[in-house]
Amino acid sequence: MIRQLKTFTLRLIAGANVVTVVLMLMVGCSGRLNPDTHPMLSNANLFFPVFMIVNFAFLVFWLLFKWRWVLIPLAGYVVCYVPMRQYTPFNICRDTPRDAMKILSYNVHGFSGLNSTDGTPRRLLSYIAVQDADIVCLQEAHLSPYQAMVDSILGELYPHQETVRLAEGGDCVAVLSKYPILRKERIEYPSRGNLSAAFYLKLPTDTLLVINNHLETTGLSPEDRSQFKSLVKGELRDKQVVEETSKLLIYKLAEATAKRAPQARAVADYIKAHQGKPMIVCGDFNDGPQSYSLRTVAEGLTDCYVASANGPGISYNRNGFFVRIDHILCSDDLEPYNCRVDRKIKDSDHYPIICWVKGVLNPKK
Repeated sequence: MIRQLKTFTLRLIAGANVVTVVLMLMVGCSGRLNPDTHPMLSNANLFFPVFMIVNFAFLVFWLLFKWRWVLIPLAGYVVCYVPMRQYTPFNICRDTPRDAMKILSYNVHGFSGLNSTDGTPRRLLSYIAVQDADIVCLQEAHLSPYQAMVDSILGELYPHQETVRLAEGGDCVAVLSKYPILRKERIEYPSRGNLSAAFYLKLPTDTLLVINNHLETTGLSPEDRSQFKSLVKGELRDKQVVEETSKLLIYKLAEATAKRAPQARAVADYIKAHQGKPMIVCGDFNDGPQSYSLRTVAEGLTDCYVASANGPGISYNRNGFFVRIDHILCSDDLEPYNCRVDRKIKDSDHYPIICWVKGVLNPKK
């Protein structure tokens, strides 16, 4: 009787493991759904790390109690290889070529200096200066209120600076460059507060197209974000509160995802219209590595983080959003090296993402 009960229990757990694997695959591929028609389901990839961890717990369980059945979670990781690599890639580290070009993308949160003692952006600007990137792409980057400080800290390092902004109260994206900026152009799409813009940089051997993006924000208030963090950490005990909070968050996230979809398609159309040009596409997508928005924009491009980085690279440092929402992409005539999310500075609600690229441009030869 005890043996039969043990066998039944193990089979029940095995069934739960199989269900977990199936859900992990479905969630990991949910970014393939069009948010126009499936706004809620297309956000399911936010929960991919939860299923990945649960599957790992099953793996440990089988190793301890029935090692032959460890094939179930291992098979799960195999069938989910693509979404797993998108979320947390692993690559062999390579030395960065000396003539590679360094790219820095950073949502600077309006230069508010979240952790600075004097409430100024000085430490954030000093960080950018120390990085000494060849091209810096900034989001939420209203330079004008701090222009004197920007010039004193970054003016000599970046003689070429351009911004594109929406009307009063809207967003502003900026490019700081060691190379001349020939022209700039806003990519048109519907948004009341976000934008994307193309900057054409004159390098010694060619013109580089840099597309800086800040796609639609999640629409969550600080209270919503705090509730989301509590939900993820399992700190909400009341069942009714959990249900109401979940429904509200899912609705708001779905609404924002539906707004990002046409924005991503507009950026993708611009990229296709300029195929054949060396290009860097980067910024704050407000969407994860398995999302519809990133998949749409990245079609035909190389995701620099997936191709050259290690680990999940979580780039948003507030309220339990354990995903990478800042990205750097490049055309296939450029090769990325050692992309990383730098978690050392917390003067914004985002961490900066950094990558080196080398290819047909070879600007430092």
